[in-house]
Amino acid sequence: MTPADRVRALWYADGTLSIVDQRALPARTVVRRLRTVEAVADAIRTLAVRGAPTIGAAGAFGMAIAHRRGWAPARAAAFLGATRPTAHDLFVGIARVRAAWEAGADVDAAALAYRDEVVAECRAIGEAGARLFARRRRVLTHCNAGALATVEWGTALAPLRVARSRGARLFVWVDETRPLLQGARLTAWELAREGIPHAVIADNAAGHFLATGEVDAVIVGADRIARNGDFANKIGTYEKAVVARENGVPFYVAAPWATFDPAAATGRAIPVEERAGDEVATFAGRRVTPRRSPSRNPAFDVTPARFVTAFITPGGVVRPTDVAARLARRAARAGAPTPRRNRGAAAKGAADGSGSLRRPGSPRRSPRGRRPPAG
Repeated sequence: MTPADRVRALWYADGTLSIVDQRALPARTVVRRLRTVEAVADAIRTLAVRGAPTIGAAGAFGMAIAHRRGWAPARAAAFLGATRPTAHDLFVGIARVRAAWEAGADVDAAALAYRDEVVAECRAIGEAGARLFARRRRVLTHCNAGALATVEWGTALAPLRVARSRGARLFVWVDETRPLLQGARLTAWELAREGIPHAVIADNAAGHFLATGEVDAVIVGADRIARNGDFANKIGTYEKAVVARENGVPFYVAAPWATFDPAAATGRAIPVEERAGDEVATFAGRRVTPRRSPSRNPAFDVTPARFVTAFITPGGVVRPTDVAARLARRAARAGAPTPRRNRGAAAKGAADGSGSLRRPGSPRRSPRGRRPPAG
């Protein structure tokens, strides 16, 4: 992907955060200029800007705007953190800039540095994961974990972009990703811009293609990853992981370090946002369910670590059983205390956001099927 081809989800200058309004894609490319903390929070809450790494950067820039507008750092952090509770990157971006603010450092520079770190890590994910797709050429992905979700490059799409630049002949199955069609609208838009062969499929068709041998690998992004390797991602991810395992297809998760939550011992500690039921009950602006029929709309599900073949990180390919040790080493290098198991972590996560939350449980049975190789 050349600089001319590169999609940028957002950019910042002189107190103004510019975003590509992802709700308008693919029909229109709309750029919005955000100059207040309230506008940034609304853009995150309403999915004008979305994807865990991108909203982490948006939160960082929201803090920079708050500093310019005379907010107190604690108030700004709480206000921005109340937008979406599941994505760990949001809280990392906010905390990074808040620390600089309270230390008297250059707040704009801190936000820009965080953005640059996200971009660099996503590019490193591409380099680290590309070899996995040299021969696994028919790839299934869910939701959008491309440049729109990650400022630039992508998480799930980054290894595919790098592999293609090295000569891999890839084909991507794109789950539509109901209810808001992030796959059909956004992932397909990114792939089409770059000429990467792909096909959009209904969410409930993925099992068919996995079972008929038409998928060589599955790769997704993540919104929060616990120390034991359980992870939250867009609703519908869990079932893809189970069916991939059943059919012996490797299942990869690509994420920058800010998505890993050392305070979450397991997936039970991850808060799951539940959005308005109207997102399920309507399609293309028209209601498709009876008005007397209620809807439920969890935005994410939590996939147990046992269904993950490997995590693709900026530091390389990591097996789920090695996640805790890798996070401990990173904490030791940074001089931070190693988190202990905390039964109150879920409650703390809930306090960070305003959405309706559900605590995921672990499945009672392990499915059949062999575990695919990591490499």
